[in-house]
Amino acid sequence: MENPRQEKVAVVTEVRKKLEASNAAIITEYRGLSVGALAQLRRTLRQSGAEYKVYKNTLARFAARDAKMDGLEELLTGPTGITFVNGDVAAAAKALRDAAKANPLLVIKGGSLGNKVLSAKDVEALADLPSREVLLAQFAGALQAPLVKTAGLLQALPRNFAHGLKALIDQQEAA
Repeated sequence: MENPRQEKVAVVTEVRKKLEASNAAIITEYRGLSVGALAQLRRTLRQSGAEYKVYKNTLARFAARDAKMDGLEELLTGPTGITFVNGDVAAAAKALRDAAKANPLLVIKGGSLGNKVLSAKDVEALADLPSREVLLAQFAGALQAPLVKTAGLLQALPRNFAHGLKALIDQQEAA
């Protein structure tokens, strides 16, 4: 791009910064979606800490190249929207999957998680993950289980000793 216009440079810089700052970016094709459907999709994604933006593919490809995400360039063809996720990646992928089920014109093409490029199947796998809160609860339960078992064993020792001592005392009194 020789002597690019300042507006285009600003867009490339904006997209590059968003790609670098976000936890993940999910690429979708929105061919045929109405303005109302896109607005609803944006509202849904905003609730999960994500932002849905549409950029010119050429400028987005330059930004992906600048951000060292070369694998994204192949996904940036046709009418493309980029979902920048700054919160729960699984929740954003789930919202996009649900929106794609409700509106078949929305097609998930792939994306990136950190510096790793994801296929559409990878994004579907992310959507199948439980939410962050559920994962944290499962992790806390996994940490708690051995501690509860250890506490029970430590309580059993003095309790059993006390029962044995009581039985011995009762036996001595009966004799």
